[in-house]
Amino acid sequence: MPNEQDLSKSSAKAARTVFFVSDGTGITAETFGHSVLTQFELRFRQIRLPFIDTLDKAHSAVREINHAFEKDGKRPIIFSTLVKADLSAVIRQSKGMHMDLIQTFVDPLEQELGVKSTHTIGRSHNITDSDAYKNRIEAINFSLAHDDGQSDKNLASADVILVGVSRSGKTPTSLYLAMQYGIKAANYPLIPEDFERGKLPSGLLPFKKKIFGLSITPDRLAEVRNERRPGSKYAALENCRYEINEAEKMMQREGIRWTSSTAKSIEEIATMILQEIKSDRRVF
Repeated sequence: MPNEQDLSKSSAKAARTVFFVSDGTGITAETFGHSVLTQFELRFRQIRLPFIDTLDKAHSAVREINHAFEKDGKRPIIFSTLVKADLSAVIRQSKGMHMDLIQTFVDPLEQELGVKSTHTIGRSHNITDSDAYKNRIEAINFSLAHDDGQSDKNLASADVILVGVSRSGKTPTSLYLAMQYGIKAANYPLIPEDFERGKLPSGLLPFKKKIFGLSITPDRLAEVRNERRPGSKYAALENCRYEINEAEKMMQREGIRWTSSTAKSIEEIATMILQEIKSDRRVF
């Protein structure tokens, strides 16, 4: 089954259907397509068609695209990362507006580099034996083992240690850093006992240079916590104000670099952290 979503929060009909067609996962086409589509204040029904790696699958994709055309009365938009020319040629026969993200860049690069591309399907994901893949797996395991202050063992191996009040975005940021960059990220919650002592958790003190803080506005924190524990003291706005105020004062006092996660995506937060720790481990 294709992965279908309508990113609009409104019940209004989507303006156009968009397909992300790929011989692999479709993540690259979808990521690029989203970046382009966000420039338009329209609603799009978005469908991912991954693993289109045979002619039969390509023809099946064309039938689905053409069905969307007949249903909507408008040309579907297609973001394609198909490597094989014969598969791409089939998709081009559909009744959609076709944008080939591979060919757009491969041809100019072949001329610039003086080398022909391999046109190998799935090459970007064929990394099972690479050091980068192994580093990511190791980083993910590290982040899971050091999530929410579960352990203070091997913190010397951490690339960064995230601190902040509960539900300020530490866990998703840690996992994103691990999965995308192979960064070993531990995270620790700052709790009322820490504020009463006026000190960071003792296990973190030897690694203060590795610490990066996350904060959040009280209103947003209360909203997030109420989804988890509705009506509790933990989620009460006044308690959220107290915890955030104390956490920010502690981070300022300890000289910890920090940012608010309220209006930032995980990608933006991760990029800020990478700049602070001077690390970008993506290698192609």
